[in-house]
Amino acid sequence: MNRVYNFSAGPSMLPEAVLEKAAAELLNYQGTGQSVMEMSHRSKAYKPIIEKAEALVRELMNVPENYSVLFLQGGASLQFAMVPMNLAKKGKAAFVDTGVWSGKAIQEAKKYLTVDVIASSKADGYNRIPKVEKISGDYDYAHITLNNTIVGTAWKTLPNTGDIPLICDASSCILSEPLDVSKFGIIYAGAQKNLAPAGVTLVIIRNDLIRNADSPLGDLPESVPTMLRYDTHAKQGSMYNTPPCYSIYIMKLVLDWIKELGGTEAIGKINREKAGMFYDYLEQSAFFKPTVEQDSRSLMNIPFLTVIKDEEKAAEINKKFVVEAEAVGLVNLAGHRLVGGMRASVYNAMPIEGVKALIEFMKNFEKNNA
Repeated sequence: MNRVYNFSAGPSMLPEAVLEKAAAELLNYQGTGQSVMEMSHRSKAYKPIIEKAEALVRELMNVPENYSVLFLQGGASLQFAMVPMNLAKKGKAAFVDTGVWSGKAIQEAKKYLTVDVIASSKADGYNRIPKVEKISGDYDYAHITLNNTIVGTAWKTLPNTGDIPLICDASSCILSEPLDVSKFGIIYAGAQKNLAPAGVTLVIIRNDLIRNADSPLGDLPESVPTMLRYDTHAKQGSMYNTPPCYSIYIMKLVLDWIKELGGTEAIGKINREKAGMFYDYLEQSAFFKPTVEQDSRSLMNIPFLTVIKDEEKAAEINKKFVVEAEAVGLVNLAGHRLVGGMRASVYNAMPIEGVKALIEFMKNFEKNNA
């Protein structure tokens, strides 16, 4: 069976070179006579894998020395709770509401501290990023969702937070282009978009935010569970308990692949070309239209609608589009129910040929259905 172009928002496609490498090593990893899935996480064979993964994250993202790189579990959703549980001191945090996932982070944080939603694009249907130049106040941290998977928006300019730690959910844009880690207190990302299969969560945290008895913020309350303390995992090199070993191994292969391409500068150039090509087509089309304001558009997730105003007819055309696209190997293009229409997620592993194939299909669909 031929490989399809998978436009899913996640879990998403992985680079073919990575899958081929993993397949070649599946039964016998580098002469050990076993699969990485079968290894003890404390074995001599596995230790270099997680160490290399961390080293590659540090190299590709230019992570400063005063930050720790952690491989955790629970996805970004668990970070919605871990962040306030670990950072709450004054008892208040600032959030910018840009969609469903920032909304979930807000609701979870409210269980642990007071939340101020200082800006929101909800009234505009989340089709833009609010203009927030500066965040000030007596806050433990400020939180943003760097890329919004469902609505297809992304931050282009970060707010100035001064001494307030800026926390971001980068799940759907991590390593898609250069990012200045030093501007953040914590960056967290579920793996299943750009990094690896679901199962591992990458957390990059500034060391002064890792609470313990010696930290400037003081220790955490005893009520915080051991597994939900950043300190627990930082002290043990992400080995306090059994980590998601195979997902970390695949992440290492993906990071190797990004490095071979030329790093985040190179992958960012490719991603801008892919997204630019697709947005250009949507702008000139008389049948399809983008949903997001131009200065807030994501490079990773691109929702689009037809221009048909009749909702019932539009729903029929959307369904037809998805079915016919799947028949020619362009899969998972249905839009999220909150936005409707269609959505193309073009993460790092989506080759430019996939975007070209989608545009060609859309041109033909437009001719046949306009």
